[in-house]
Amino acid sequence: MKNIIIMVMAMGALSACTIKQHVDPVNLDTQAAICIVENPDVREGFLLEMEKVLREKQINYRVVKELDARDGCEWTATYTASWAWDLALYLVYAEIKVFHEGKLDGEAIYDARMGGANMGKFIDAEPKIRELVEQLLAHKQSAVTLGGPWHVAP
Repeated sequence: MKNIIIMVMAMGALSACTIKQHVDPVNLDTQAAICIVENPDVREGFLLEMEKVLREKQINYRVVKELDARDGCEWTATYTASWAWDLALYLVYAEIKVFHEGKLDGEAIYDARMGGANMGKFIDAEPKIRELVEQLLAHKQSAVTLGGPWHVAP
């Protein structure tokens, strides 16, 4: 009986060391352009990696400081991320949300806050950000180049 209790407790402790990831892809049409709302509280590398993936996928985008109705942003994206220290600095939480006309259309979440003793939490942030953006925009194939302040792959 004692062995069963120890085994159940060990399984419970290990299950608490989980890393979760969920992606609900967006239905972005091929002519869409996304306004990314810059989050100054997140390390600059996060936004840089997002931009790199968008350029590679030929998705029109621009970064805005805050949303303004005059921006004409039909599609918007917000992001947040945090890092933690546990023997090394690591990405502990990342969230990217994409809205169409103000309504949530898709999101990507990586959550290692309950990672505890799980050594899988020690990842490079850039590949994880890339993976989240690629999965979030999985249905996007190409974009039409627009004039104005939009960034487009050459």
